[in-house]
Amino acid sequence: MFGNHFYHATMRKAVAVFGTLFNDISVIRQDGSGNVLNQVKVPLAYGPKQKFLARLDQNTNSDASMAIKLPRMAFEITSLDIDSAQKLGKRNVISENHATDSTKKKTLKQQVAYNINMTLHILAKNQDDGLQIVEQILPYFQPEYTITIRPVDGFQYKQDVPIVLTSVTINDDYEGDFQTRRVLAYQLDFTMKMKFFGPTSNQGIIKEVNFDFNSDIGGANILENMDFTITPANADEDDNYTVNVSIT
Repeated sequence: MFGNHFYHATMRKAVAVFGTLFNDISVIRQDGSGNVLNQVKVPLAYGPKQKFLARLDQNTNSDASMAIKLPRMAFEITSLDIDSAQKLGKRNVISENHATDSTKKKTLKQQVAYNINMTLHILAKNQDDGLQIVEQILPYFQPEYTITIRPVDGFQYKQDVPIVLTSVTINDDYEGDFQTRRVLAYQLDFTMKMKFFGPTSNQGIIKEVNFDFNSDIGGANILENMDFTITPANADEDDNYTVNVSIT
């Protein structure tokens, strides 16, 4: 079973898809009269929140031009759990026509459902920035948002991936003296319901079946022979074809 190398980059695709959802969020700054002063796109990166908080601490007393800017967002995979509610049958096979050989099918047999738990961190220096970002996200998750991907390269098969928002927490990390930068942290926890696939294979298409009926098991006395063929012989499963039965 093991030793047959395959790699569909499922986790990498999950990270890319998840990040794409939040890579075009911005905040608007206004004056006291409600006039728009500027619009700032919120940077997004993969990594733990602690990494950026540590950068903020390092830059507190350094050159302001080199300091990390807020608001910003970061996300990371926190855990991976098998999804027993989506247990798939072993006979659940995905097959498609081979690209270059009409006598074969390319197939995907093994597949298992997992929950990929993701956390999105939102770091802001004031309440309004943080609330603007959160409000641009929450309405789309009720509590889930479904995207469609092609999980295996070379296959046209499409998979619906629900992304479920499970919790939202707010934390004000302001501590210390007046020189310490205030950081408001919002944590949004999500669950991506992904399927992991085993190796692909190429299998021949059965277009002719022959049955021999004997008087006893293993006997040589054939009582009847049945042949099943299709017309035209080069028809695919989605084509119109006729099944021919011959009994001798």
